[in-house]
Amino acid sequence: MQKKWFKRFVKILLYSLGIFVLLLLGLGLYIYRVSEVQPPFLNDTRAIQLKRTVADSVRYTINNNVLQKNKYGLYEMYLEGDGFERGVIFGKLGEELIRYQEEAFTKEIQRMVPNPSYLKFLKYVVGFMNRDLEDHVLPEYRNEIYGVSISADQKFNWIGSKYTRQLNYHAAHDIGHALSNMMLVGCTSFATWNNRSVDSQLIIGRNFDFYVGDDFARNKIVAFYKPKNGIPFMSVTWGGFIGVVSGMNAAGLTVTINAAKSSIPSGAATPVSLVAREILQYAHNIDEAYAIAKKRTMFVSESFLIGSVADNKAVVIEKTPDELAIYDSGKNEISCANHYQSKVLEHQSLNEEQKKRSASVYRYQRLEELLQGVNQNTPQQTAAILRDYRGKGNADIGLTNEKAINQFICHHSIIFEPKKQLVWVSTSPWQMGAYVCYDLKKIVAQNTLNPLAYEEDLVIAPDTFLQAKSFTDVQTYLKNEQTFLRQKSLDPEALKESNPNYYDTYRLLGDYYVILNQKDKAVENYQKALQFEIATEDEREAIQRKLKEMK
Repeated sequence: MQKKWFKRFVKILLYSLGIFVLLLLGLGLYIYRVSEVQPPFLNDTRAIQLKRTVADSVRYTINNNVLQKNKYGLYEMYLEGDGFERGVIFGKLGEELIRYQEEAFTKEIQRMVPNPSYLKFLKYVVGFMNRDLEDHVLPEYRNEIYGVSISADQKFNWIGSKYTRQLNYHAAHDIGHALSNMMLVGCTSFATWNNRSVDSQLIIGRNFDFYVGDDFARNKIVAFYKPKNGIPFMSVTWGGFIGVVSGMNAAGLTVTINAAKSSIPSGAATPVSLVAREILQYAHNIDEAYAIAKKRTMFVSESFLIGSVADNKAVVIEKTPDELAIYDSGKNEISCANHYQSKVLEHQSLNEEQKKRSASVYRYQRLEELLQGVNQNTPQQTAAILRDYRGKGNADIGLTNEKAINQFICHHSIIFEPKKQLVWVSTSPWQMGAYVCYDLKKIVAQNTLNPLAYEEDLVIAPDTFLQAKSFTDVQTYLKNEQTFLRQKSLDPEALKESNPNYYDTYRLLGDYYVILNQKDKAVENYQKALQFEIATEDEREAIQRKLKEMK
């Protein structure tokens, strides 16, 4: 009887295990299938036959479309046509840049997630989360991304098909930001107008502090679009990316985005950069920008600083996955960091947490302090504010501190004067190099890019910081920091001398001495770190935990 019962138990167990394995296989197959997206079907694909002409080593053309590199190291691109045609031409002109950008991005991801099995698992998790992404992207932009993807390199097919990869890259910021609130985009932006600007001009400035490694930020593209439908516009982008993070259109409307704290998403939605792109391509004023933001669902929280010549002011459109609000300062200036300011969202629990625990409020206060010191703003003064690396009261809070406006991680910095249709784009290193000026009105009228596309006489000179000892110091510090992150080794004295007033200098030293099993030195450095201006409460608590473990 007992033997019969045992056989029956084993049989049930095997059946159960079999069903469980089948369910797992079915789930795996489902995730695998939904993680791959089929490209859109198009009746007219003649654009694929277009070929680029190599004018010289730094200038490629396809009809009126151009990609070229200027003497400041910026790539300049002009594109026209419908969505698919623009995408194909972007891909063919910038094939090498797209490959380089994907290489830089995947190398950084592999560094952050070195385990191949986990990386593969993560690929399917991201694919599953983005399974309905295509439903939230306008057909025009799907076609454009598909056109770009045709020129993508097959060696990255381990990530996914070319179209799937390029589509998902447009949601990369949203997913990383939402899943871990890494704040990869911890930006600062502001605007002045009327009596706060010279000649009453509306002037907007912003730092795009998006960091995915130095290589990712190396090749910036200043793109000028003349779309078949909508308003001509410019934006700062990179190889293969059709979204907008900073841009201005020919109607005098500007868009920049600032991340806010988000909850974990439950499904796909429209990537922030494609909402910004739609606003830039189709909105003439603040009301139209608001209407576009309202009809799009996003799964992360974001602030859109909108400058408008038609309204002669700037406002911040604040959007969460569930709510939408608009912040109008009621003054002739406005500031934006990484927390909400509107009455609707100011006291939202995640926003309250962001204000208490992040660097956002401190950085905002430093920005306000600097603006108070300016009587009437100019593009040159805007550049000076965007380059500022000190703390409140002009305090030395250490180089690369997240509480500073300039954290020395800037992908690009940009200044707009939309009434004159002028835009200044920063050049390396960070925003300390020259700001190169472009006249959007002139470029749109030419229907192409001249070999000399920028306005030489309006270039803002590089910062004198580049001739100072501080520049060598920040290079030394960053080199040591990266060596420690990658190889767990550093030069303690060089690190300390290069950045003596930065809390993270001593946190790094503490970690280094833990590896060497020199606990007394580790404790000494952790204690010293706590005496300086620490960027976030999470970092403060992490140092305190390490100190407690040592003791």
